[in-house]
Amino acid sequence: MHIGIIGLGKMGANMRARLQANGIEVTGFDQNPDVSDVAGVNELIETLPTPRLVWIMVPAGAVTDAVIAELATVLSSGDLVIDGGNSRFTDDFAHSALLATVGVHYIDAGVSGGVWGLTNGFGLMVGGSADQVERAMPVFDALRPAGPRDESFVHAGAVGAGHYAKMVHNGIEYALMQSYAEGYELLEKRDDLIADVPGVFKAWQRGTVVRSWLLELLVRALEEDPELANIEGFVEDSGEGRWTIEEAISNAVPVPTISAAIFARFVSRQDDSPAMKAVAALRNQFGGHAVKTAD
Repeated sequence: MHIGIIGLGKMGANMRARLQANGIEVTGFDQNPDVSDVAGVNELIETLPTPRLVWIMVPAGAVTDAVIAELATVLSSGDLVIDGGNSRFTDDFAHSALLATVGVHYIDAGVSGGVWGLTNGFGLMVGGSADQVERAMPVFDALRPAGPRDESFVHAGAVGAGHYAKMVHNGIEYALMQSYAEGYELLEKRDDLIADVPGVFKAWQRGTVVRSWLLELLVRALEEDPELANIEGFVEDSGEGRWTIEEAISNAVPVPTISAAIFARFVSRQDDSPAMKAVAALRNQFGGHAVKTAD
């Protein structure tokens, strides 16, 4: 199988490498010529056997819109486009409709795994027609972790369902990180009583009900910088948390914990805090997101 990938940033490059390691031939294009296999989208399309499969891994919003619009002019009927970026699910409806005018199929794929996906595999949530999802299964199977398919992959529903599921996933992630971070600040505050804050978190990794991969990553961050002295407590948000809250309001679903987590991120931009240092450290650990270094 031979596919094209447009966008070879942290995630896209790792996905290319994992696919190649699992027997999928990949031609990648990126605006950075140092990592690109071809000089442009047209050349990428020419290298692919028909019907073509093109995976998009570029920033959500205007950049993804532009790539979809360009593909609609160069792809042929029967080709398939998969958007694996963090697009809002409502954008999927427009992208699918545009490609459908030229007979090109569309799948939206929510992808989780961050910078660790190359070695651990990526969790995948996809939306689209059953026949097109089945067509792309060799790609999904190569990307996901080894083990039972239903523990790392889901065909969540029609177009838009994959990114909707990923949006909710990220809203939950916001809340989990905030809980660990607030616990960190409370432990750190009682330095008269708690002598080993990193050790407390490390001791929670086996046998406790709060054990998780996020906890392991927090332990890793604390082992590298026990007091998180080199990180400023400033935390960005990539959009999914806001979209989750907006969807909750639209559907009258109470999400107080997720809401509190996103508002805490806004607080982090006004005042440095130990808890937000922990959230910043976690985002850096699992996704390679940039942190602001402390002065």
